[in-house]
Amino acid sequence: MSDRQHEAIVRRAEQADIEGLVACGSALFAEDAGTRDPGVDINWPHEHGPQRFSSGLADPNRLLLVADRGDGEVVGHLTGTLVEPSTMRPVKITTLVSMYVRPAYRRDRISGRMVDEFRSWAKESGAGSAQVTAYASNAEAIRFYERNGFASQSVPLEATL
Repeated sequence: MSDRQHEAIVRRAEQADIEGLVACGSALFAEDAGTRDPGVDINWPHEHGPQRFSSGLADPNRLLLVADRGDGEVVGHLTGTLVEPSTMRPVKITTLVSMYVRPAYRRDRISGRMVDEFRSWAKESGAGSAQVTAYASNAEAIRFYERNGFASQSVPLEATL
């Protein structure tokens, strides 16, 4: 899209981005988990997001990316984690924990750029694999992740009690 208003910069998050991260996290919870998982507290981002995001800024095992319009307005985010090897799984694993882009920016390849940055960070961190989870009913997200190199490895099954 050549519309100048939709250009965005993908970069590491800073303390000034916390409010935007919380807003994007809240929108993600409302749009995704809030419509698919009755067990998720959709108020979690408002209640716990500021502390959670702030603590991740300096953590070398966490990645916090934002997409901003160049003026500091956050229009998307990606969070990732790195888990050190264990005796059971002797390889570093990265997990793309959450990603959200405001609807007006979804055709601008922002999500793909954030996934590229996530994969670069994972490789630079020495990870042997990258994981992501999507709700089975979110076919659009699954197709997006498959286009970006992710493939099903296991299928978690859940029963509501």
